[in-house]
Amino acid sequence: MFFVYMLKSLINNKTYVGSTSIEVDRRLSQHNLGSNKWTKANGPFKLVYYESYVCKTDSLIRENFYKTGIGKQIKDIIVKNFAAS
Repeated sequence: MFFVYMLKSLINNKTYVGSTSIEVDRRLSQHNLGSNKWTKANGPFKLVYYESYVCKTDSLIRENFYKTGIGKQIKDIIVKNFAAS
C-alpha cells in the first residue's frame, strides 16, 4: 500500500505534501523528528489528509499533482477544510 499525505505545520501553517509506503502515522512521527531538512525547519506537524493507493506510480503522480498547477489550489482547499478537524 502507498500513501499520499498532507501535513500542516503547527508553528507557521505551511503545508507539506509527501508520499510513502509506510504507515502514515509512522511517517508523521519521522517528520516530527526532523527526517528531512524542510520538515526539520518547519515542524512539528499534524496530519491533515491522506489517500491510499495500490500502485506506487499512482501515488507519485498524485503527489506531483498536489505540488503543481491546479493541484496546489485543490490542496489548499483540502487543507483549509480538513485542518480544523
